[in-house]
Amino acid sequence: MSLLAGIIVVASGIFFIWLAVAVFAAPAFVMRFLMSFASSARTHYTEQVARLLFSASLVVLSPAMWQADVFRVIGWGIFVSSLGLILIPWQWHHRLGERMRPMLVRHIRLYALGSFVFGTLLLYGVFAPR
Repeated sequence: MSLLAGIIVVASGIFFIWLAVAVFAAPAFVMRFLMSFASSARTHYTEQVARLLFSASLVVLSPAMWQADVFRVIGWGIFVSSLGLILIPWQWHHRLGERMRPMLVRHIRLYALGSFVFGTLLLYGVFAPR
């Protein structure tokens, strides 16, 4: 179980770093990808399942990570928010996304920086000496 959680957390860290790099290399592709979130019931539930899988993996792996308490809290925060989003109608999530998109587009480079930092911290958390 811990090995699978580690693989998921490392893959997620790489994904967050890749997303940050892609914002500068292929911004149109990234914007299409991000704009598809919550655009249908299928994408909404797919996103939430991916978030649940990542957050559960983070909670499971956190005791073996650098700054275990921080990563455990982040994992539980993502888990609880994902459960909340699963329990509401997907259209509510879609409407929230519609309101947030202009801000995302306006600050996409800041979002990319956050994605890069988070991905880097995930990888450091997994591979840092304990």
